[in-house]
This record gives sequence, C-alpha cells and structure tokens, in this order.
Amino acid sequence: MGNARAWAARVVAFAVAMSVALLAWSAGGGGGGGGGGGGEFAPNDPDYQAAMAAVKKEDWKQVVERMGPYAQRNPGSADAWNELGHAYRRLGDFDNAFKHYDKALKIDPKHKGAHEYLGEAYLQIGDLTRAEQELTALDRICVLPCEEYTDLKAQIKRYKASKPIAAK
Repeated sequence: MGNARAWAARVVAFAVAMSVALLAWSAGGGGGGGGGGGGEFAPNDPDYQAAMAAVKKEDWKQVVERMGPYAQRNPGSADAWNELGHAYRRLGDFDNAFKHYDKALKIDPKHKGAHEYLGEAYLQIGDLTRAEQELTALDRICVLPCEEYTDLKAQIKRYKASKPIAAK
C-alpha cells in the first residue's frame, strides 16, 4: 500500500512539473503582439524605454524615432523590429511595416507578436489568405491557446463579417 502511494505521489509530482514547464515554455511571447517567443526582457536603454512609453500613448512617430536607433544598436532584437513594424503599420506605411516584421521573423520565426501584427497588416491591405496563414502559424506555435492567436482570430472574424461576399 505504501509503495502504491509513493508511486502515485511521484506521478502527480511529475505531472505538475511537466505542466509548469509546458506553461512556461508556451508563455514565451508577450501579450497583445508586443513580445515574441525569445524571452527578451525590457532593456534598460533610454531609446527602448521611450519607444515603449510611446507605444502606450500610441505616438507612432515617436516609436519610430526612438525604437529605430535602439534596433540599429541591437539588430538581434526581434521585439524591436516587431515594434517598428507595428509603428509603421499604424502610420499607414505598409512597405516599412512588412520589412520590419520580416526582420523580426528572420531573427525569431516563432515570434508570436510579429505573426499577429503581420496578420493584422494583411487584413488592412485586404489579403485575407495571408492573414489566415499567419493565424495557422500561430496555431502551430502556441501549444495552448495564446493571446496573439485569439486576437488575430477575432480580427479575422470581424474582417469576414464586414466583407461577407469577398470572405466566402
């Protein structure tokens, strides 16, 4: 009887440890598209800090002005390139938005934020097929449902509802 309890306790402990590890692994990209999958931290850099403050204020020109120099100094930061893409998209500059999302995804192909924002950009230019491809990529990346997948899925649903003939 004691052996069975000890074995059951080990199984439960293993299951809990695996669950925690899975959640930690799948959580590797900030919510709402900002973060990616690389576990980057918020650098103590004045340009980065100012750019992220500008994101909160939706001051997209300021994001470009401050995140641009940071990204040049830190070219391996997928989060920086993603935020630049986000800012350019919000400014209506889709060429630069796509260029910067591409840089982010070359650095980190599993960057959830870049896939979400890229899908949103495709919707803005009317390319539902490519937006759905980004949703499929997020479905593969997110082991468990993630905010980026849920957000893009909702955007696609709204897009289809607003264009019922074209979306069928």
